[in-house]
Amino acid sequence: MSEELLEMLRQAGAVLEGHFKLTSGRHSGTYFEKFQVLQYPAYTQRLCGLIADHFRGSNVELVAGPTTGGVILSFEVARQLGVRGIFAETVGEERRFLRGFRVNPGERVLIVDDVQTTGGSIRQVIDAVRRAGGEPVGVAVLVDRTGGKVDFGLPFFACLELVVPSYDASECPLCREGVPLTET
Repeated sequence: MSEELLEMLRQAGAVLEGHFKLTSGRHSGTYFEKFQVLQYPAYTQRLCGLIADHFRGSNVELVAGPTTGGVILSFEVARQLGVRGIFAETVGEERRFLRGFRVNPGERVLIVDDVQTTGGSIRQVIDAVRRAGGEPVGVAVLVDRTGGKVDFGLPFFACLELVVPSYDASECPLCREGVPLTET
């Protein structure tokens, strides 16, 4: 199934090659532009269905994701699970639930995101859920670029798990080769 999902991302134009500065600040020769795949409702429904099916027996009561890709994903996974879907926005160095969104004390929350490189956005949402009194019960992403190397201490699911190298800017071979950098 991994090859089929990777081909779906390619067909949608979501797999880009070059030299990219990722949201995490790291550099990579491959970038996944999630909005190229999320613009297609059928693809989004299918990918979110894999996540919903994986966590269906986990008594999820709420789905939360970070802005911006997590907005669409939290909504669609929540729709498929029959629960609410919310998102956390960046405020300073953390994520918070704004716009009247709430996490009820003890509420079982699934955290979803688009593409994982370091897990920083996911950790911020986990922290926001815990600050609100919720109980994180799992993490899911569309693409895990680390091949499963990031551990959140929670059940984890990736629709597509790959090992895609990323580099600290000071150690980037693409920078040394003079390949033009694209900010994402």
